Amino acid sequence: MDEPVIVVTRRWPEPVERELLRRYPEVRLNVEDAPLGFDGLRAALLEADVVLPTVTDRLPAEMFDGELRTRFLGNFGVGFNHIDTVAAAKAGIVVTNTPGVLTAATADAAMTLLLMAARRAGEGEREVRAGAWTGWRPTHLLGTDVTGKTIGIIGMGRIGTAVARRAHFGFDMPVVYYDVSEHAEGHGIPGARRAASIEEVLEAADVVSLHMPGSDENTHLIDAARLARMKPTAFLINTARGDIVDHAALVEALRAGTIAGCGLDVFEGEPTIPDGLLELDNVVALPHLGSATIETRTAMGMLVLDNLEAFLAGREPSCRVV
Repeated sequence: MDEPVIVVTRRWPEPVERELLRRYPEVRLNVEDAPLGFDGLRAALLEADVVLPTVTDRLPAEMFDGELRTRFLGNFGVGFNHIDTVAAAKAGIVVTNTPGVLTAATADAAMTLLLMAARRAGEGEREVRAGAWTGWRPTHLLGTDVTGKTIGIIGMGRIGTAVARRAHFGFDMPVVYYDVSEHAEGHGIPGARRAASIEEVLEAADVVSLHMPGSDENTHLIDAARLARMKPTAFLINTARGDIVDHAALVEALRAGTIAGCGLDVFEGEPTIPDGLLELDNVVALPHLGSATIETRTAMGMLVLDNLEAFLAGREPSCRVV
């Protein structure tokens, strides 16, 4: 592959785009920064040697039908459930992702949502902007203390562990967690308790933070029955994938007082927001900002380029998925 044709599906941080253009002469940037959609992505697979998608580019099995030119998909993001990796592998395409470099930023975002939900910061900010604040009073927008409360982590991987460490060492929060991997034991958090089930975490925690990957088996993992296992004073935080939570069940739980509130950075079917969520004051909603810092998004892009460089040189990419 002398001079690979490379398609970048969305705008990337400027330093990464400059580096990409410096290394490779045949780069097609998405100047309009609009989603390519099925037809645009299909055309990219037919016409380019390398396609660099993001987590919002859906690449189902039918996308990989027939003879394709593309041999490398460098995903800008750690999650890759939007790509049918089995079909990609059958088509002879290498897929990589960007783990590790976004751990700190996403953990910070989860803590932001935790604090905003518990302290009713979203409600307060909206009140000030609306000109409706009438001054300090002893009973105004009373929230919930975070310090000393129990945090439950479902998915004790890199990001879940980073959130647990922030909560424990920063806010003196006891940690209870559930994870199917034995690697989860290496968290280094004194007193952290591994639960035998998701239900055990839900029943014990004052804040539940979700950190499992998106997959068919995790779709609607948090449903009405599991929401009912949470404390009525508890908060649900999701910075993982939107479809992990049954949003219809979540809206009902929030309306009924089954749980106290939630903080969401991801949504099922985003950017469309599920019906009913934004009508509720006990919802904090962010537009998928988990990794949205200049430093992190730049590092993610550079990691994609490192994997691409390894692939083009005939070496094994460090973040290969398939």
